[in-house]
Amino acid sequence: MTTRIDVLLYDGFDELDAVGPFEVFQNAARAGADCTVSLVTADPRDRVTASHGLDVGVDGTLADPDEAAAPALLVVPGGGWSGGEGGVRREYDAGDLPPRIAAHHDAGATITSVCTGAMLLERAGLLGDGPAVTHQSAVGDLRAAGVEVPDARVVDTSDVVTAGGVTSGIDLALYLVEREFGADVADSVATTLEYERRGDVLVDR
Repeated sequence: MTTRIDVLLYDGFDELDAVGPFEVFQNAARAGADCTVSLVTADPRDRVTASHGLDVGVDGTLADPDEAAAPALLVVPGGGWSGGEGGVRREYDAGDLPPRIAAHHDAGATITSVCTGAMLLERAGLLGDGPAVTHQSAVGDLRAAGVEVPDARVVDTSDVVTAGGVTSGIDLALYLVEREFGADVADSVATTLEYERRGDVLVDR
């Protein structure tokens, strides 16, 4: 069965946190992985403005967990946590996204985060005491929430996978491509992207 992957966008997300994994998964599909990837928002809208001003069109709305279009893998980008009131910080304080994310996890989806997107997973109650990783600017906040933050670029606890800051989203996506679709596909995508993979992945299942 085709693996549906959704990248969840909101105003103020970091561009590379979302676009890096999106391009990896798109290239994986072209390389033979049985997957589709879409850019989605929590509520219906046509466009989203990212943290550096990029205006992004979206493919649709995040389906409810019990719908056929619900993702098997949900990517939550970061952006804006340490910068004041936008991005992750706004979504964390508003509290609307975390329950949606938790509901997909409860329904069996794998939930992943890039950068400070981990703070939304923490707010959703998905990280427990860890391990999990985030951008260096939020490590203190994640630890203050009782989460163990190891020295790793990607942390895999089976149904929750977190990555560090910004470019680590590419490593996260390549790791998941290898985990779900095999090393040959992941190596092919890395070659296409001319990207040298980082191997510091902590697996704690």
